[in-house]
Amino acid sequence: MRDVERNPGGVALVTLADVAALAGVSLATASRALNGSKNRKVADELRERVLEAARRLDYAPNPNAQAVARGRTDSVGLVMHDIADPYFSSIAAGVITVAERQGLAVTIATTGRRPGAELESVARLRRQRSRAIVLVGSRTSDQVATARLIEEFEAYVEGGGRVAAITQPVLPVDTLAIENRAGAQALSQALVELGHREFAVLAGDPAVLTSQDRLAGFRDGLRRSGTRLARENVLRAAFTRDGGYEAMKRLIARAPDVSCVFAVNDVMAVGAMAAIREAGLVAGRDVAIAGFDDIETLRDVTPALSTVGVPLQELGERAVELALREPGTPVETVRVTGHVQLRESTPRADGRTLASALAALEARRDTVGA
Repeated sequence: MRDVERNPGGVALVTLADVAALAGVSLATASRALNGSKNRKVADELRERVLEAARRLDYAPNPNAQAVARGRTDSVGLVMHDIADPYFSSIAAGVITVAERQGLAVTIATTGRRPGAELESVARLRRQRSRAIVLVGSRTSDQVATARLIEEFEAYVEGGGRVAAITQPVLPVDTLAIENRAGAQALSQALVELGHREFAVLAGDPAVLTSQDRLAGFRDGLRRSGTRLARENVLRAAFTRDGGYEAMKRLIARAPDVSCVFAVNDVMAVGAMAAIREAGLVAGRDVAIAGFDDIETLRDVTPALSTVGVPLQELGERAVELALREPGTPVETVRVTGHVQLRESTPRADGRTLASALAALEARRDTVGA
């Protein structure tokens, strides 16, 4: 059951979503019927259904929500999964830079990757009459959640708002789409050129499209180079630093003949490097490791991390510029290409694998123990 919003006195508030549900129409249609629309008209029969539902529920339109249609505000809403994750904080820095230049404040909503949290955040920002909304984060394979988010955005746009997203191009809004598959493919081919032939991938949840795309691209690049990625060497974990750490621990416990590990994002790679260090091994010497994103704040890790560079702060800046264009401007999708950055974490292959490094470590321990 959907949570009921309450005012400070604890009294349940009827929302536009309640009116739409009772009338049997979409949120966007309910918004157009009650607030009017310059672009799309609502049929008389539908309008009457919405008005009757509003009367029955004693619905009082939120003045802030109505103000979106009447005029603009001085705030931009930013919806992202985790502001503590340096990937998202790098993008947020770009958003804030451009917003402040325009004399606008930024309201940040973090979802904690909870199902449905994005929808809740967007609905809240719509009610608070944010001038524009920037959405950051991978889409998932949940088509129902995607459809509901699209409906919420349609209602917001009908009210005069505008949206830009940094994600896969599956939403009807201005979108900055990172070429995840092509970047991962280029990285795998570069690693093969360094002499690596046996790989493992630390992947995220298969429902996360970014993880899917990067894994598929990496596998495609290996295939084109005549190299195969063993199914058992794809380890699933959370799309986070701790997920990378946990997945690498499992890989080390198996000790396969792998010379190079690809983590599908930089924060997972950093977690994996911690697990390698904890096992008594040295990343970049005993096993090569690479990530994806080239997060600026992680460039000082040792050894320097090979990755696919993406201009994260610039993406945040560009997203705000797109979101602040005049309502009615045609929606645009901008493809963002990543660039392979090879650093000390992926030296040339020398025949050493995770299995041989662990065996040598155990032999040294046995010698010391004797």
